[in-house]
Amino acid sequence: MTPKSFVSALAAADLPSVFNPWRDRCSIHDRRDAAARRRANLESVIAAALHARVETIWIARDLGYRGGRRTGVPLTDEVHLTHAAALMGGIALERATEGPAIAERTAAIIWQVLSRIGQPVMLWNVFPFHPHEADDPMSNRCHTRAEREATWPMLQALVSMLQPKRIVAIGRDAHLALDGLDIPTTAIRHPSYGGQREFIDGMFDLYGIADTPRAPELPLEPRYAAAVTCALA
Repeated sequence: MTPKSFVSALAAADLPSVFNPWRDRCSIHDRRDAAARRRANLESVIAAALHARVETIWIARDLGYRGGRRTGVPLTDEVHLTHAAALMGGIALERATEGPAIAERTAAIIWQVLSRIGQPVMLWNVFPFHPHEADDPMSNRCHTRAEREATWPMLQALVSMLQPKRIVAIGRDAHLALDGLDIPTTAIRHPSYGGQREFIDGMFDLYGIADTPRAPELPLEPRYAAAVTCALA
C-alpha cells in the first residue's frame, strides 16, 4: 500500500456519529476544499515518515475535535502544524479551516515533547476518525469495539507500510486496544486528566532525555473537564 492508496481507503469510510476528516466537511469551520487539504496533509506526513524511515509510531485512542479532525494530522492541532511540517523534513501542510487557529491541550503537550526529542515519529490513533455523540458533532466520545474492528485493517496497513521497530501507546485505552499487534508496545500515561507530568517523564525516559525544569500543568479545556467514559470490551 502507498501513502496515496492508504489515504484514499481512509477517505472511503463512512460511519454513523463519526466525522471522517479526509472525507467529510464541517459546514461551520471548514473551507470548501477542507477534506482534500487534509488528505494532502496526511499523505505528505506518511510519505515523509517513509522517507525518514521512522522507527516509532505513537498511537492514542481517537481523533479529538480540536486536533486531527481539523488538520488531518493525528495528535496535531492547527497551532502546531508548522512544527509537524518542520519535524517531518520541511513538508508543506495547510490549514483546512477558516477563522483563528484552534489549540488543543493534548497536542500542545505532545509537541512540547516532540520538540525536545527532535526526531520524526508517526502519530496515529487506534480509531482513526473522530467519534462524537449523535446530537453533538463537536463532542468527544470513546469509539466502540465494533468501530475499532471495522477500522482495524487500516491500522494494520499503516504498520505494515511503515515497519516500525516500536509502538508507543498513549494512554491505557490505547495500550489495551493495541494488544493484538505483533510489535513491541510501550505504554505511556496519557497527558490528560492530570497525566501531563507522567507523560513527559515517561517519554523522556524512553528517549533518554535529561529532564528540564517542570512546566506548570496546562488547564483543562471545558469539554475535557469531565472524564470521557470508555468501555472498549
